[in-house]
Order: sequence, then C-alpha cells, then structure tokens
Amino acid sequence: MRQNYQGDNNMKKNLFLLLLAVVFLGACSLIPKYDRPNMPAPSAWPTGSAYEDATSDATPISEVPWREFFIDRELQQVIETALENNRDLRIAALNVQRARALYGIQRAELFPSLNATGGGSKTRLPADLSSDGEAAMTTEEYSANLGISAWEIDFFGRIRILKKRALQQYLASEEARRSAQVLIVSEVASTYLAMAANRANLKLAETTFETQKSAHHLISRRCEMGIATDLDRYRSEMQLENARRDIARYKQLVAQIENALTLLIGAAAPVSFETTMDLDRIDFLQDISAGVSSEALLKRPDIMQAELLLKAAYANIGAARAALFPRISLTTSFGTASSELSRLFDSGQDTWNFAPGAVLPIFDARLWSAITVTKAEREIALAQYEKAVQTAFREVADALAAKGTVMAQVAAQEALVNAAAETFRLSDTRYLKGIDSYLSVLDAQRSLYAAQQVLVALNLERLVSQVRLYAVLGGGSIIASGVF
Repeated sequence: MRQNYQGDNNMKKNLFLLLLAVVFLGACSLIPKYDRPNMPAPSAWPTGSAYEDATSDATPISEVPWREFFIDRELQQVIETALENNRDLRIAALNVQRARALYGIQRAELFPSLNATGGGSKTRLPADLSSDGEAAMTTEEYSANLGISAWEIDFFGRIRILKKRALQQYLASEEARRSAQVLIVSEVASTYLAMAANRANLKLAETTFETQKSAHHLISRRCEMGIATDLDRYRSEMQLENARRDIARYKQLVAQIENALTLLIGAAAPVSFETTMDLDRIDFLQDISAGVSSEALLKRPDIMQAELLLKAAYANIGAARAALFPRISLTTSFGTASSELSRLFDSGQDTWNFAPGAVLPIFDARLWSAITVTKAEREIALAQYEKAVQTAFREVADALAAKGTVMAQVAAQEALVNAAAETFRLSDTRYLKGIDSYLSVLDAQRSLYAAQQVLVALNLERLVSQVRLYAVLGGGSIIASGVF
C-alpha cells in the first residue's frame, strides 16, 4: 500500500511538472512571432547623372568615428564641448536612465517582495464586556513577522512579457540618445560652418567697401576736375553705401549665429571665433561612401529605435493576451506573537499564514478590446518604422545628389568669379582711359560681388553636404568616441 501511495504521489508530481512546463512554453507563444519587415525602399541607391557611382572601396560611414571624419582640430573641440554640455543631449541621457530604472522595476515584478513587520497593541475592555463580567480587562498583543504580500506567480508569462516590453523600450531610449548625439554633432558642425561662411561674407563686404571707398574718392576727384560727371559720383556712392549696409547686415548675422552655436554648445566656446573661423581651411574626411546597398540605413539610430518600439508593440499584444489567463498570487508570512512583549521570542510563540489566491477572468469585454487596441498599436508602430526607413532613404538620396553635383557647381562658380574679376579689371581700365562709361564698371563690380557671394554659399553647401551625408547614414561611431 505504501509503495502504491508513493507511486501515485510521483505520478501526480510528474503530471504537475509536465503541466507547468506546458504552461510556461505556452506563455512564450502569446507574443506574435516577430519577423523584420521587408525593406520598404529600393535595395540600391539612386543612379544617374546627379549621383556618383556607388563604390565599396571607400570606408563605410558607420565605421568612421566622428573625430576621424571632422579632421579640423578646432571644430573637434567645439563638438566635444557640445557633447559634454548640450542640454537636449543631457535630457536624452536622463531619459535612458529613466527607461533603465523602469525596466528594473518591471523585471523585479518576477520576484517576491519580502517585508518585515512588527506591531503591538493594548486594549481595555469594561467589566460588562469582559469574559467574567465582573472586572475590567486589559489585553496586550505583540507580533513580529516576515512575509510575502500579494506576489503574483507568473505561471502564464504575463510579467515576463511585460519585462520584454520594458527591455525593448529601454533599448529604444538608448538608440534615441544615439540619434540625439548624431543630431547634435551635425547641427554643431553645420552651425560652425554657417558662422564661417557669414564671416567670409563679412570679410568680402569689408573688402568691397574699401575698394568702393577708394573708387568713390577717385571719382569725386575726377568730378571736381571736370573729367567725371556727378552721375558717376552718385553711382559710385550707391555701391559704397550698398557695401556699408552689407557690413552691418553680416555683423548681425554673425552675432546671431554665434548665439545659436553657443546654445548648441551649452557652455563657453572652447575656441575664439574672432580669429579661427576660416571657411577655406575647414575640411572633412573625403573618402567615405554610402556603400552599394540601402540596407546601411538599418544601422541608423532612429531606424533601430523605431524597430525596437515595433518589437515592444509585439510584446504588448502578448501582455494583453496573457491578461485573459488566471492570475495566481500568494500572500504568506511567518513570525512570532505573544501577549507579553518579554515572551515575544520565546519557544512555542511562532505563527504563520499561508493565503494563495487566484483570479480567473470569465467575462470582461475590456480585455478583448485591449487586444484589439494592442494590435492597432502594432500596425501604427509598423507604419512608423516603414515611414522612418523611407524618410531616411530620401535623406540619403538627397545628400548623395548634393555630393555628386556640388563640386561641379563650385568649379563652375570659381571660373565665373575669375571671369567677373577680369571683366571688372578691364572695365575699370577702359573707364579710366575714357573709353567706357562708369556704368560698365558699376555693372562689372556688381557681378563680381554677387559671384563672390555665391561662391561662398556653394563652398558652404559643399561642406554642409558632407556633414549631412555623414549624419543621415547614422553618424558613425559616436558612442565609441569616448565622450559618453
């Protein structure tokens, strides 16, 4: 009989373990299977006359640390200061800490919370309520317990699924911080370049003003001598005042963009902008490539963030499904109790409490509606992921088009500036010899000044396009740079 009894116990134990294993394995299937969505963009970059031929010889941008791309030492100092002090980046880092803590809270739900409690009470009963009905009665009670309160035993995987969701959200916040770093680096570099361009335009306006000032003085002298007319003098004065106005305008722009750069840096500038800004000397690593496949986009931080949030949406469906299964909780404690504080820890005063509980949803339409909501949220997250990929493809394609054409524009504009300078020189010579009127000199000078301004803008576009291409392809190894 004893052997049969033990055999029945073993059979029941094995059956219980088997059922438990089935429950645990079944819990894993509550989350829909995740497969990375197909690339909602062409697999190769655009081709044509506006684009350079795709090559695999150059270094992929994702493998280029920002210090190796931004080779200008002073710009490196500015970027590093911004990465250490920019408040938006600091907020992104704090969001990561917050997400990490929330993940820790969710993970801790898997384990019971152990609490120690202690208490005491003293109660007086009047005589008519006492047990003997003759005299008032005073009772005392003291206790000390160690126990677990309402711990949900995760048989059906609900808490583990919520932990997975929290993990994906935490990882997404980390990618958001990386994306913010890439944005800060590119914004600082672009603003730095814009300041250099405005300083170049200011220098050009000042040089033009000095040239116009000398020309105006000469024409005024010629007018006094009767060689030139008042019309020539007023025309030269117009050019002089035009340059004076441009000087004031570019001083304003330089001051405003310096304020914008200071805000991005978040601290005092590590270099003197008055003496170091020179657009002609700033350059970047040239030998970089987007590669031959658009799958490089999948390494962009914002794309990785969108995919992680999509995975979190999948886990959310599993959590909503798990809510349909029973919830089993356990409250238990053990300790000691006594009517006298001095006997609280004596032998034989031990107490215990064991109170398991279960809740089985029978009918709750909200739970089924919650599943519908989570499925809709998954479709929203999928659409957001696909839109992020398509937007990234467009950004890279635009940057590649700029990279493939801007050098030709710069070369053509340099030739135009040289031609305009020679035209101005010849017109001025012909005017001084009395062959042409001052109107031809004025027209040549306007053309030269405008062409020089366009050349500054194109040189700025040449550099900014490289920064843009570096950023839209993921920004390289920002974290590996050692700033964070």
